[in-house]
Amino acid sequence: MKGKWAVGIEPRQFAWVFRGSLAVSERPGGATAAHRRVRRDEEVLWLRHQGFTRVVSIMPLPQGPAGYADQGLSVASYALRPGPTQRQVLGACFRDIATATAAGEVVLLHDDEVSDRVLGVLAGYLVWSGRVTSRPSALAAVERLLRRSIGPEGRAIVLDLPSAEAAS
Repeated sequence: MKGKWAVGIEPRQFAWVFRGSLAVSERPGGATAAHRRVRRDEEVLWLRHQGFTRVVSIMPLPQGPAGYADQGLSVASYALRPGPTQRQVLGACFRDIATATAAGEVVLLHDDEVSDRVLGVLAGYLVWSGRVTSRPSALAAVERLLRRSIGPEGRAIVLDLPSAEAAS
């Protein structure tokens, strides 16, 4: 492979949250209905060339972990669903992101698309980790960063945060 395709293609809706440490995008390869393996392989290749070492998925069902492993990326799946287990899943996801970034890993957080769920998880992580002191500030910061408003589903995630005892 030669030329610009040798380093893959940037995933759709890609944005750095903390440059060189944490980013978000839609699922590499596209949303489930439009998912293409060739595109996923190209996007995962791009992630590897950008220094990413870990992919954290919040999709309700884990999909395609072998594609990440083939490119040397570790993957974690946190099946985020509204309900009684949401807080525990968020806590595990947040601890994973915090541990990985503290160890110098570069992490991509994704869902099928960059939806309210991803924005809510991101805003929740900012509060949980202590990087932002209030929920309204975190919501506003994420909305500015990704240039869109967070709807009811994302706001509900921010209201249902796990305790931050592990963030310290």
